[in-house]
Amino acid sequence: MTHARLLPVLALGLNALVWGLSWWPLRQLHGEGLHPLWSTACVFTAAWLCITLWRPMAWRGMRQHPELWWLLVASGLTNIGFNWAVTTGDVVRVVLLFYLMPTWSLFLAWWLLGERPTRAAMARMGLALLGVVLVLTTPDTPWPVPQSLSDVLALLGGLSFALTNVLLLRLQHTPEPSRMVAMFGGGSLMALLCAVLAQAWGLLPALTWDVAAGWPWVLVLTLAFLLGNLALQYGAARLSAHTTSMVMLAEVVFASVSSLSLGASTLTWRIALGGGLIVLAAWLASQAYQPHNASSPSPHEPRP
Repeated sequence: MTHARLLPVLALGLNALVWGLSWWPLRQLHGEGLHPLWSTACVFTAAWLCITLWRPMAWRGMRQHPELWWLLVASGLTNIGFNWAVTTGDVVRVVLLFYLMPTWSLFLAWWLLGERPTRAAMARMGLALLGVVLVLTTPDTPWPVPQSLSDVLALLGGLSFALTNVLLLRLQHTPEPSRMVAMFGGGSLMALLCAVLAQAWGLLPALTWDVAAGWPWVLVLTLAFLLGNLALQYGAARLSAHTTSMVMLAEVVFASVSSLSLGASTLTWRIALGGGLIVLAAWLASQAYQPHNASSPSPHEPRP
């Protein structure tokens, strides 16, 4: 692997590490009485404020390019789905279901961008889908269907993640700071809106958050997500969108090892085999890497 290729892959790996370990501080906040919707709102509001102070003119891009509001919504739903699911569900299962995202991306890019998938990409998609079927199938439910709210949230989060990725490719002509503001602002505004509505309708328990005990976790998550985003911008701008999505599957490994070590997941042969197929699909995609030339469009970060 050349130096020019190694650094972007390592940068994406750092972002995958951040997200692969994010379940732990999210669960610490949940244990302090803060629902994942509220913790997502707190963390992304703090990150959004940091970016706004760093690039105060970035909001102008939202007025000049109103299509960025679609990116805001898609990115916000991505983070709501993932954070809620990984906080309340089996971590390995949630992350594997979330990373059905490359399959969603393939279809969305075909539909919205006119990017017809190659036979090799279709084969890798089939391999990943087979892995997901194995993950969803259990002795109690022989059909591969979602079995809990966390399953549904993980699948919907992955779909939103894929839509975010495709929208970023369509909006690559917009200013990069404006895209960052849209993505972090989406995590903030969408989570806050959902939390307020759910609280008003009695769908969430009453807030009992110990602020003194919880704010360090909010700070850690905010700094980690900002660092991961910077690494992701560097890596994703130098790899193809499909390769970026597949390299990010390293998050599955980080999440699996950490959650199994800390007792937040249960490993069965179906999950192990299904996860292995998904990781194999990612490895095959990385072997198919082709560097961009100067005239190639530059893809951007798929998730803040």
